[in-house]
Amino acid sequence: MTETLGIGIIGCGNISAAYMKLAPLFRGLEMRACADMSPAAAEARAAEFGLRAETVEGLLASDDIDIVVNLTVPMAHFAVSRQVLEAGKHVYSEKPFVLSAPEGAELAKLAAAKGRRVGSAPDTFLGGAHQLARRLVDEGAVGKITSGTCFVQSPGMEMWHPNPDFFFQAGGGPILDLGPYYISNLVQLLGPVARVCAMASSGSEYRTITSEPRHGEKIKVETPTTIHAILQFHSGAQITYCASWDVWDHGHSNMELYGQEGTLHVPDPNFFGGDLRVTNRNEPAEIPADWSHPFSIPNDGENANYRTAGLADMALAILEDRPHRCGLDFALHVVDVMTAILASGETGTFQTLTTRCERPAPLGPDAARALLA
Repeated sequence: MTETLGIGIIGCGNISAAYMKLAPLFRGLEMRACADMSPAAAEARAAEFGLRAETVEGLLASDDIDIVVNLTVPMAHFAVSRQVLEAGKHVYSEKPFVLSAPEGAELAKLAAAKGRRVGSAPDTFLGGAHQLARRLVDEGAVGKITSGTCFVQSPGMEMWHPNPDFFFQAGGGPILDLGPYYISNLVQLLGPVARVCAMASSGSEYRTITSEPRHGEKIKVETPTTIHAILQFHSGAQITYCASWDVWDHGHSNMELYGQEGTLHVPDPNFFGGDLRVTNRNEPAEIPADWSHPFSIPNDGENANYRTAGLADMALAILEDRPHRCGLDFALHVVDVMTAILASGETGTFQTLTTRCERPAPLGPDAARALLA
């Protein structure tokens, strides 16, 4: 049986470099080719990382490609992933992998018919800090989680991204762009969401790009840029979630979970590592001394960056015939939560979720080390 699956990438924008750079850290996969609507973009990335540049059609027809990583813009995720499955290949998509629950259900049906798998970012919840939070929740270190807060707020993306338009179009916005990190982590910690309510607004009608090369251009805002939501979980926990690109400065923690016997202060779910704090009631509590997770180790400046871990786990899961952690049902439930939040913000009504999922298996230190080359 082969021990390595060939990986091809469709979409050679900013995020593609992270996948290409980090893939060699992991077992079970090998980057082999890339494609883009712009042949020049594919050729540039291929030259940079020693890959083969292909057309999209050529990549999908390549016998040495087993999994295609879909790094196109969110509006194209569904159509491209469907094309990949129809070509008889597994697909792993950047987040969000679809923009509606019906789209996800259609991909699930097609994947089942083709005998292929669908996976989706984010995989940051597999990081050492968040898996330690998972262990503490599962062990009841702070008692049953009854409530909590999440805040992800900033002035936006147009100050640094060279082409920030899609962030402010349908399929973008802080819920669909940043929400996957936060909601995925909440679901892996607390289980599925039962219903949500929200209020939504936009701070301005147009955004002005201040990054290069398009400094001074204006973008029309077509999706809410400030959302205040409440998520009610099947477990009974109620979490306040605020996401905004209209905030210059704030003093809120990224994520706090309040248990009957203490509090978990969880670091930014957009990163694999960070400092997790835990209290026993209102006194600081000790972090388990036996926790030594490889995905907590800084490898990118001061950050622990192990993006591609979810793809590697999927590749090995295919080879080992087991479920993968960044799976379709899990990702679809996260999309369902996010789109329900947006629907509630638009209608002013509670939204009951149409999907439900199991929590992914935890990824402890030994399991994480087993993913590494």
